[in-house]
Amino acid sequence: MLIQSQCSVFSPIRLTNPRRRCLLIPRPAPFNVFRSYGVVRTWLGKKKNGGVLVSATEEQSSSLNVQKKRKIVEHVSLLKAKQDLSDEEEKDMLDYLYTTQYQMRGILAISLGRVSDQNPDKYTHAVYMRFQRNEDISKFYENPFYMRVLKEHVFPYCHELLNVHYESEVEDDIVPIFRKGEEFNFGVEFVLLLSFVDSASGHVEEALVSLEELIVGFPSLIVQSTRGLNLNLSSKEYTHGVVIRFRSFDAFEIFMGSSEYKKIWKSKFEQIARKTISVHFSVHPVGNEIM
Repeated sequence: MLIQSQCSVFSPIRLTNPRRRCLLIPRPAPFNVFRSYGVVRTWLGKKKNGGVLVSATEEQSSSLNVQKKRKIVEHVSLLKAKQDLSDEEEKDMLDYLYTTQYQMRGILAISLGRVSDQNPDKYTHAVYMRFQRNEDISKFYENPFYMRVLKEHVFPYCHELLNVHYESEVEDDIVPIFRKGEEFNFGVEFVLLLSFVDSASGHVEEALVSLEELIVGFPSLIVQSTRGLNLNLSSKEYTHGVVIRFRSFDAFEIFMGSSEYKKIWKSKFEQIARKTISVHFSVHPVGNEIM
């Protein structure tokens, strides 16, 4: 099997281990931190009333410290497999889905795994892919190899497939774009899909920004996160998507069980969310066996 993953559905505010009690301590605001090739880079932010003098040259230099962003497209598929799916059939399905990245252009990253806990919609597997451009998604759906994979190695084992994709931004660097390197070899992939009530209007962006601001404050727990509006016109059951890569299962539990996250979910999302589903799965290094 190319990748050994295990995932489970997770309520946005429920802890797998309810006895865990950990306090999140955000990083100080003046620092802007990101990681590249395993090196932590920091810049000291300017204080408004701290008596710091900044020359014109320093102003120009500081503008170079602004992180450049690269647009990417995130694609999430949730599958419902038949109840009697064997280990061999599951391996065949996941191996072929994983191998699509080697057979077509435009796929920058991929992870996938099994949903082990039951969820109201009974999804059993999740597949995450990152594309370079939105145009690559259209080509992907029509690619002969992918269509053959679905016909011969997915649909025989699954009776439903939900696709969501959205445009987002990441740091314009090789590691964050391609999700390669030590930080992305292990961890937990968390996928959250949402739809909102019609009356939510302006409150939706406010809620998503609040979640994003919380995520950015905890690089010790989270490697990367993206969010965006679902652009898949044929699948509007969910209007927004969020993908978060946690550094470990413990990091995942700490964040999801924190009072900070629960407060944001209760105050910003609970009253305006029409429907949500969240799944997570463990990510391990891919083996040497290539089909």
